[in-house]
Amino acid sequence: QVQLVESGGGLAQAGGSLSLSCAASGSIFSFDIMGWYRQAPGKQRELVAAIFRGGFTNYADSVKGRFTMSRDNAKNTVYLQMNSLKPEDTAVYFCNAQRGGVSIWGQGTQVTVSS
Repeated sequence: QVQLVESGGGLAQAGGSLSLSCAASGSIFSFDIMGWYRQAPGKQRELVAAIFRGGFTNYADSVKGRFTMSRDNAKNTVYLQMNSLKPEDTAVYFCNAQRGGVSIWGQGTQVTVSS
């Protein structure tokens, strides 16, 4: 089974930027959807951004215009560029891959935004 490993989390100031990467141990081309989710303390996990096999992307309203998701099939990696960060973006960010009813998760990476 393909494994997902996130990297790039850390600490940023409000208004700053961070870039997350999600490297897959196998091909991501066959996945129907690749997504980034986040979970803040005491809150449910929520979808941040998703990219479909055809390249269409979808974003949560709270991050539209600030976050950009992209994929590099040759590197089996998806990215999340996060700009204009806000303290409310603080959460553990998870990478997800879906195919044929199977959902695969990474271990998560912490993003902390200070005010």
